Amino acid sequence: MAGKIENDIDQTQARRNAIRELIRNQRIETQEHLRELLAERGFEVTQATLSRDLARLEARRVSLPEGGTAYEIPGAPQTVVSKPDLTGLRDMIFALIETDTLVVIQTRAGTASPVALGIDESRFEEVAGTLAGDDTIFVAPAKGISPARLKKLLEAVYGFTTRATPNASKKSTKTKSQN
Repeated sequence: MAGKIENDIDQTQARRNAIRELIRNQRIETQEHLRELLAERGFEVTQATLSRDLARLEARRVSLPEGGTAYEIPGAPQTVVSKPDLTGLRDMIFALIETDTLVVIQTRAGTASPVALGIDESRFEEVAGTLAGDDTIFVAPAKGISPARLKKLLEAVYGFTTRATPNASKKSTKTKSQN
């Protein structure tokens, strides 16, 4: 009995290693596709087992810049999914404002969603998430990241420089585009 349990554990570990490798090296858009690729490697799994394996590996579905979604494993370098170039969104942004807890991005009317989506798709480790309205985005820093550090990252990504404005409070500075 002990031998069977050890064999099951070895089989589970081998299957999860295969899942990790497949997700890291190619675009996996559905569980069914992943099941087919595992079957080619000799792993016959049910959808329920595959779901448990993906949860255990902390795999998640992420949006792709060109549309659609694919699985990724946190901390694993992605060879297939590239980060979008955010410089094309620069003209949509009026200001980056640091608060005590967030970075607020002010955009042209109707453009907050695509700017926020660009940040989300970039998967910056410094960003916990974004919340977009029509012309305003709240960018929450990840745990341990200060709003000041996050603002500097976003300024660098978009090519902005900091300049004090008469309406800016001592705790928030506005960033204007260089023209």
